[in-house]
Amino acid sequence: MLFDLTAKEPQSEMIQMKTPLVEIDGDEMTRVMWGMIKEKLLLPYIDLKTEYYDLALEHRNETEDQITIDAAEAIKKHGVGVKCATITPNAARVKEYNLKQQWKSPNGTIRAILDGTIFRKPIMVRNIKPAVRNWKKPIILGRHAYGDVYENVEYRVKEPGKAEILFTYNNGEEVRHTIHEFSKPGIVQSIHNLDASISCFAEACFAYALDQRVDLWFSTKDTISKTYDTNFRAIFEQVYEEKYKDKFENAGITYFYTLIDDAAARIIRSEGGMLWALKNYDGDVMSDMLASAYGSLAMMTSVLVSPHGYFEFESAHGTVQKHYQKYLRGEPTSTNPVALIFAWSGALRKRGELDGTPELVIFADKLEAAVIMTIEEGIMTGDLAKLAEPPAKRVVYTEEFINEVAERLALSH
Repeated sequence: MLFDLTAKEPQSEMIQMKTPLVEIDGDEMTRVMWGMIKEKLLLPYIDLKTEYYDLALEHRNETEDQITIDAAEAIKKHGVGVKCATITPNAARVKEYNLKQQWKSPNGTIRAILDGTIFRKPIMVRNIKPAVRNWKKPIILGRHAYGDVYENVEYRVKEPGKAEILFTYNNGEEVRHTIHEFSKPGIVQSIHNLDASISCFAEACFAYALDQRVDLWFSTKDTISKTYDTNFRAIFEQVYEEKYKDKFENAGITYFYTLIDDAAARIIRSEGGMLWALKNYDGDVMSDMLASAYGSLAMMTSVLVSPHGYFEFESAHGTVQKHYQKYLRGEPTSTNPVALIFAWSGALRKRGELDGTPELVIFADKLEAAVIMTIEEGIMTGDLAKLAEPPAKRVVYTEEFINEVAERLALSH
């Protein structure tokens, strides 16, 4: 929805919320921007009700990561959450933060509890052209949010031996398959998925494509992964034939399956305008590729849609560690906060839709319009300024950009 933000409306009372949002705070530079966004863009207009969970790495360490599980359970209770970017620690982070262990990805933990599909869509503005010149429309990416490497089991093989898959049925029957006979050190990894989760993934993608009136592409590598990936393909085809074929034909859209390498080549040659469904890790990689090609990792919306009716809105990028180090030294940064702003607007819009509070929905639309107006008027952070056509009029620091958005948002209140 577009708004004339130059038409000033009478000052209204604070927008009331019926049900709290689950607010999940994060790490480093995104945590700093999180506070700015709330202070300058939300609290002046909304009587903001949130159930707050602090997923800063230090707090996850103190709680043995229980805080992450608690946050996911809170989303199941309240229905809608909004999440800041968080650190997934590696060995260097363990040393830097003096951690007890390399805690799992908070996103992976939350997604495993909620299940569902992550939909990511570029935030397109007129003066930032996609790196792929023939992309005229947004490519939406639907990423399965369960299983694969995010729920894996790994082992470091130190000496010769045999690695096997062993499955034991409840009746005691055992099935064994040799993975590899090691004559020297190596590594082993196992992954899993569930038919029910794959079916929910397919349902969500078909329903979203139908709602958006766009073609649905699904791609895996079933020629190589003849059981795991083939199962994904078979379930997608079953869901399509049984529930969505007639609906797609009536809507004038199509469902298309191809191998992931072929899909990547076709995507580059296309004009965009489709929903591309991918397995969990494939979607992780390709969403970053799409975001970068459309301008910036900070110009991408991201929402987890659970088949159980839960929604989690988040930024699709990381914690911006290098900018945080500059911030700690007292240096200004030109970090792009757009994805974080759109995470809040998306969560507020969904909260308003579920609770029947249209004023919250309207506010979310106005907030997004103010962000787009700011960029299209040539005021932007450094990442976008490198790509702007025509050139940016002003390259601003993070807080300056948020202040510019706040000025335009105020025009409609």
